[in-house]
Amino acid sequence: MGFDLSDLQPKERASFALRALYEAAGCRKYHMGRFEEYGLYQENRSFLSSEQVITFTDLDGRLLALKPDVTLSIAKTAQPAPGETLKYYYHENVYRPSAESHTFKEIAQMGLEMLGAVGEAQVQQAVGLAAKSLEQLGAAWVLELSHMGYLFGLLDALAVPETARPALLDLLREKNAHELRAAAKAAGLDDAGADTLCALLTLCGGCEETLARAEAFCKNDRMRAAAAELRALTGSLSAVGGSVRLDLSLAGEMEYYNGLVFQGYLQGLPRPLLKGGRYDLLMQKFTPGADAIGFAVYLDELDRLSAPLPPVQQQKTDRVMLNVALPKGRLGDKVYGLLARIGYGCAEDYNATRKLVVENPEAGIRYFLVKPSDVAIYVEHGAADVGIVGKDILTEASADVYELLDTGLGKCRMCVAAPNDYRDDPSRPVRVATKFVNIAKNYYASIGRDIDIIKLNGSIELAPILGLSDVIVDIVETGTTLRENGLKVVTEFLPISARFIANKASYQFKHREVDRMLEQLRETLQEAAK
Repeated sequence: MGFDLSDLQPKERASFALRALYEAAGCRKYHMGRFEEYGLYQENRSFLSSEQVITFTDLDGRLLALKPDVTLSIAKTAQPAPGETLKYYYHENVYRPSAESHTFKEIAQMGLEMLGAVGEAQVQQAVGLAAKSLEQLGAAWVLELSHMGYLFGLLDALAVPETARPALLDLLREKNAHELRAAAKAAGLDDAGADTLCALLTLCGGCEETLARAEAFCKNDRMRAAAAELRALTGSLSAVGGSVRLDLSLAGEMEYYNGLVFQGYLQGLPRPLLKGGRYDLLMQKFTPGADAIGFAVYLDELDRLSAPLPPVQQQKTDRVMLNVALPKGRLGDKVYGLLARIGYGCAEDYNATRKLVVENPEAGIRYFLVKPSDVAIYVEHGAADVGIVGKDILTEASADVYELLDTGLGKCRMCVAAPNDYRDDPSRPVRVATKFVNIAKNYYASIGRDIDIIKLNGSIELAPILGLSDVIVDIVETGTTLRENGLKVVTEFLPISARFIANKASYQFKHREVDRMLEQLRETLQEAAK
């Protein structure tokens, strides 16, 4: 019986195809051991996706680590000569904490690195190979480009303090315009500056049209140089298949990437399959004067392609269906009422049936009726394209989604509350009862206060009454329950309302449908507020 590549799993087929692609491009295979001296990661922890690393002591007493990153090791050992360009590819496993399982996970990667003399030709070749890598995988794909020089140039033009930049970049990554404006004002920008920064979120779409707007938007030479580099690059990619898009709000990690950044999506996968960019600053820590560009393909994501599409999500119409995670209860009823008014209603009343899925193929809409606390999970994992979720749930879950709109519905606030006679004792940790563990930890960390967390699932107000805790962290709407139980609000620290969110991959492949719903929903809410 002969060997047939079609019998292999998607990630196995991909590894053969990508190896052939990279070797044909003149790249040599780089192999490294499973372990690396921990000191490398300790000294360069700002370049890692997480500071959490698995360590152990070797037989000779050295502190070693299971490698969390391949690029760092390659940059350390490559040592290109002046004028030399080294081209490597790799197929390695890395070990990183998983936000989903809260354990370390072994992650299979293939990647490509070009190090040393990296000019326009090398950049174009590397990005072209990234596009061809997606092409090899047999599904529709999108390659999204941005440039950190353009972002940094705009922040320079607006005189944004260095200390404020990481938070602003996080909000740009989330496409969170409503909070970006407030954060910009808090960083010292005036109304015009905040408007300018928020306008960056509109610089996304097809290459030619977006580039023209980006060039007109330039405020200084740094932005103009970045735009010129993007124009040259997109011109070289015009012959590739798939879809190449620009999104100048796409921000890589500040410490890692200093120039071009890009990421690739494959239809059917809920998150980016490929990530890369220029990392000259990291390379120059090991070889002064050298530059570098590279990318990694996350092979494990391809396992999802072997699973059949659930029947409920199979297309029954030529129209693209938008899958909406709708929270059960009052909030969901309000949101559905708004969406129904703008043409996204269904003939079937979901409140009059026990069905969990209702749809209207003619309107291109399908609703999944889910528990409010699960909305962000369904959207992040791609089971739903968009959803409506409270900011409390979104923050607690740290969901990796786009937060596109504050609907203003369900307004309340996250507070610290305590008995009326409460006085903080700084000599010991504060005992905090809450069901929002991550929110509470992050808040108290921001003010430098030690706490002991007591997780509860209901009747949070009872904890300080019975002496179980000193304070509570909980949602407060009117404050009536607090007052009736002898409690008071000590601090309000997080405004809560319902947010319109989108899966990052769905936004690439269904951006017209998502943007249409977003704009209609925004207009309807504005009209209702008048």
